[in-house]
Amino acid sequence: MSKEKKEFREVNVSSKKPHPSIASRTETMGEKKRIGLVAHDYRKRDLMDWVEYNRDILKEHELYGTGTTGGMISDKLGLEVHRFMSGPLGGDQQLGAAIAQGKLDILIFFWDPLLAQPHDVDVKALLRIAIVYNIPLACSRSSADFLISSELLGKPYERFLVDYGARLKELNKEN
Repeated sequence: MSKEKKEFREVNVSSKKPHPSIASRTETMGEKKRIGLVAHDYRKRDLMDWVEYNRDILKEHELYGTGTTGGMISDKLGLEVHRFMSGPLGGDQQLGAAIAQGKLDILIFFWDPLLAQPHDVDVKALLRIAIVYNIPLACSRSSADFLISSELLGKPYERFLVDYGARLKELNKEN
């Protein structure tokens, strides 16, 4: 198992050019990650507890958050958080724009799976853009725990990016 794990890590962090079917280019995340933090109303306490538990790790990175969530983290836990607008007022879209512009490396989004949000389309767009730009995404405490405890968190990391525009052109040629 450890041999397989080592081989996987070497492929992901190497400077080799990726196979064209996997990615069109790579982008390097620095040692200090830019982490987006957001939670729906009924998940804010969960996120606050998680952030407090992982405070020592998180303070080594640059934190971003939507208005309410970022304000709570800053006010109650004393961590510096770059704040966007409240999620329903455009903050989710601002986070998505930051991802698309290469200004955010990781997204921790504790969303509420049991309650429809008035801005569900923005939430879906944010999750989609995180996948399009291949950034690590955690939507639950367990996935956030695995992500933050990864050896890769404090190291530079080459992430693959797919040119979806070229991919769509190829699909159109086939049809």
